[in-house]
Amino acid sequence: MKYVIVSGGVLSGLGKGVTASSIGVLLKSAGLRVTSIKIDPYLNSDAGTMSPFEHGEVFVLDDGGEVDLDLGNYERFLDLNLARDNNLTTGKIYSKVIEAERRGDYLGKTVQVIPHVTDAVQDWIEDVAKLSADGSNASPDVCIVELGGTVGDIESAPYLEALRQFQFRVGRENVTFVHVSLVPVMGPVGEQKTKPTQHTVKELMGLGITPDVLVCRSSKPLTQETRDKLAAFCHVDSKAVFSTHDVPNIYHVPLMLEEQGFCNILGIDCNKTEILSDWKKMAHHLDQLEDEVHIAMVGKYTDLSDAYLSVIKSLQHAAIAVDRKLRIDWIEASDIEENKDSDAWSLLKNAHGVLVPGGFGDRGIEGKILAAQYARENNVPYLGICLGLQVATIEFCRNVLGISDATSTEFDPDAANPAVIFMPEISKTHLGGTMRLGSRPTIFQVDDCVTRRLYGGQAQVDERHRHRYEINPDLVEQIEQAGLKFVGKDESGLRCEIFELENHPFFIGVQYHPEFKSRPGRPSPPFLGLLLASSGQELP
Repeated sequence: MKYVIVSGGVLSGLGKGVTASSIGVLLKSAGLRVTSIKIDPYLNSDAGTMSPFEHGEVFVLDDGGEVDLDLGNYERFLDLNLARDNNLTTGKIYSKVIEAERRGDYLGKTVQVIPHVTDAVQDWIEDVAKLSADGSNASPDVCIVELGGTVGDIESAPYLEALRQFQFRVGRENVTFVHVSLVPVMGPVGEQKTKPTQHTVKELMGLGITPDVLVCRSSKPLTQETRDKLAAFCHVDSKAVFSTHDVPNIYHVPLMLEEQGFCNILGIDCNKTEILSDWKKMAHHLDQLEDEVHIAMVGKYTDLSDAYLSVIKSLQHAAIAVDRKLRIDWIEASDIEENKDSDAWSLLKNAHGVLVPGGFGDRGIEGKILAAQYARENNVPYLGICLGLQVATIEFCRNVLGISDATSTEFDPDAANPAVIFMPEISKTHLGGTMRLGSRPTIFQVDDCVTRRLYGGQAQVDERHRHRYEINPDLVEQIEQAGLKFVGKDESGLRCEIFELENHPFFIGVQYHPEFKSRPGRPSPPFLGLLLASSGQELP
């Protein structure tokens, strides 16, 4: 087993996840089987209870794991299906160590960060690295380990010590340390400053880890002079200093690394498969798209695009497939509630399609309901995801069925006429890991409908879920008689998963989250349908 360990310095948000994923693309293009592990040094057991303002979106895996959004990058770039153990957190590792102590596994010894926590981290990495993530059931050849945060963080210290020891456990020749850092461009002449990277590498080396490769984020390509200076002060070969400067789209990043000789550094032939050439076609195709399609994204975290990262990527995948340049018009849902002459309403009315993504809480709900009503009444293509399905159902009950006080028990626990109710099997006392989570089957109730055709005519589909509320089964018959058909349900036939509105160009809601399984070159079917309808193209 070979390991590529990616760390970061200077500041967060430099793109360690994209860098790690891009290295994985190069490894896969050489015919190697790849897996990934993300280490998050926070004390939470997982990302499930975190606000999007804290940590971006919560990415959901097939096994129901609620994990860091970087695992979404890995899955999309590398076409993997990871598991909850591929995301290691301090909460998980300390729970494991404390459970072992309670069982008496440490034979009465004083339990300490070194060696007990650091040994547990190393054991975790070795065990998870062996698990197949590509569906082949074969053990991976390479594991990419990304350490969250930046070198110097107190929270990261035990992991850096564990990784220092790990290189000797598995053999230094089997580990490549990649350090991602910042090279700011300063002054009127655009001078590239190396001092921040020098300092972070010095700190890393002081902790016993010598990076083999530097990946430097900068607004412009690194000059040879900058590479040589970094090599001299950071104890690496100048050929191992890579520039990841600003590019039109992130799909250029693996190509950029390959062009600079990253495959030579890893000692692999990146042309053993067609993966890299396909990647190159996709990246350049995206650059050349000119005809625009505008999608109104009506949400409550619109100032924070990471909160909807997988939705954005899914829209991009679908836009590439329909040969359109994607323009997302961000609309704060609460802005729609205030004034019908507002800028938010102008954006909504000028959009080619409307998307209401998932979310929690009651802020902006009435705005989302108004967006669904506008799309329904004006024949504008609409896709509702999770909460987006629920608000569209509430709107339909209010304005078509005449149930004026229809709402969800999420917003009004004592509602007299709830269109959406709390799921009976869900815990009301614990939030973490208690939702309906992970991959579940949705069975089509009709032989032919738009959604089923988008999925290639399959009788059932397996998609990932994350919700506590569902459509009230007592209202389903009444809703369907009025023209909103629930064409997909769970195995029981009671829980509503997909709706389609009759006599509308495209008005579809899904209770699951299709964005988590979208891939470049293989867009999620509901997103593909939205983009086809929004760009005036024929649906299947």
